[in-house]
Amino acid sequence: MAWTKKTRKTLKWFLWIGISLPLLWLFYNWALLVDEGFNLGYLTSLGFHSLTANPIEYTNRFLGDWALRFLLFSFAVTPMARIFKVKQLVAYRRMIGLWAFTYVSFHLTSYIVLDQFFDWGEIWSDILKRNYMTLGMTAFTLLIPMAVTSTKGWIKRLGARRWKAIHKAIYVIAPLGAIHYFMMAKGNQLDPKIYIGIVVGLLGIRLWFSLQDKTKAAAGKATA
Repeated sequence: MAWTKKTRKTLKWFLWIGISLPLLWLFYNWALLVDEGFNLGYLTSLGFHSLTANPIEYTNRFLGDWALRFLLFSFAVTPMARIFKVKQLVAYRRMIGLWAFTYVSFHLTSYIVLDQFFDWGEIWSDILKRNYMTLGMTAFTLLIPMAVTSTKGWIKRLGARRWKAIHKAIYVIAPLGAIHYFMMAKGNQLDPKIYIGIVVGLLGIRLWFSLQDKTKAAAGKATA
């Protein structure tokens, strides 16, 4: 099926709106909370407020959950495009990846501002002492150059080979993000295991396609 310009634009807006909804929902609930002077009981009785009895912890977890979901969504775009033979999907990978970076940034910001109140000594101590914090900060650091270079201008400046080399960091970032989430989870929760399973599955699919491509390339050289 040929994708028209209108189809591509419609899907882009559909994704943009859909991905932004969790963030808008969170901002809306925080606006309610602030407007009512942090009166959790009153808001809960009205049925509007959903940030639980610990809004700060809930916010951090909420943003982290969605950050990981969109990160894995962007990681899954290329395999999905090849499996379903819809190469047009690849055009949305960068947009989804940038949204994932946005959620990760808000996740980190909520920790720095709401949880630690800019206590840089305590933040640095957490990063060094807590393994899940070390992994999370490593993943975020690796995401920065990917986000910065996610424009057509940077692709031209760097050249396709160097640009692809930078963006291969996703192969490290996705597992780190899933392990970070697994280590943070309390008790025997199922969700962290599901995310790790998704990462392993996506890595396996990508490895399979890579082996196929190499086999085809070798066969092509042999018959040339």
